[in-house]
Amino acid sequence: MIPRRLALALGLLAPLALTLPAAAEDPPVIAAAADLQFAVTEIAAAFTAETGKEVKLSFGSTGNFATQIREGAPFQMFMAADEKFIAELHAEGLTRDEGTLYAEGRIVLMAPHGSALKPDEAMDNLAALIDAGKLTRFAIANPEHAPYGLRAMEALQHRGLWEKIQPYLVLGENVAQTAQFALSGNAEGGIIALSLARAPEVAAQGEFALISHDWHEPLLQRMVLLKNAGPVAEEFYAYVQSHKAREVMVKYGFILPDGT
Repeated sequence: MIPRRLALALGLLAPLALTLPAAAEDPPVIAAAADLQFAVTEIAAAFTAETGKEVKLSFGSTGNFATQIREGAPFQMFMAADEKFIAELHAEGLTRDEGTLYAEGRIVLMAPHGSALKPDEAMDNLAALIDAGKLTRFAIANPEHAPYGLRAMEALQHRGLWEKIQPYLVLGENVAQTAQFALSGNAEGGIIALSLARAPEVAAQGEFALISHDWHEPLLQRMVLLKNAGPVAEEFYAYVQSHKAREVMVKYGFILPDGT
């Protein structure tokens, strides 16, 4: 069973939404990719502390959020894990502009303590477990709508393991749920976001190895204001680009657009 504190940290015992202290007006709802669970929660708390204004954060898969936006979901800002979704929404006239690149994400191979899987950058141990018939379950996010799942698939393809690992795959709805699956003790491990693996609540549950960015297409993460964005969403959008917010992103392993 997954430790309760880890499940709570990943927002998996309740809907993936966090609300900061109540304000006089309804706070704008920010749709944020699941890899941002810890980083943007911290940024939003700092934003509220400094401005007295709140935002409501909803975390999930980028592809699912894009679908919800097309269907009229009342989000005012969208922080995607893959910028192609922003480009598509902009082409459809659903955003104010083309948005801003705010970070590049990375993926890691992670295993819980006590697992037969010992994470290494080359995935050699994972390959050995598969060949020895000792792998039972391996978690990635669903590549059909989760950018981190698609990049995990690309990395496994690069290593020549994609076909071999098919019988053992467990697909998370998003990368936060994938972390739950990977560290549950019912799987040998999985491929998750570095930004989640670096969070103390997650890092305490296992060990990880960074996967080379040459093994997959880049995770260029872009954010955008939607057509109905109000002044608080505009202010938060600007705050995410501030020095303080950028420091938080770096702490969780994101690469900033200027290369830092």
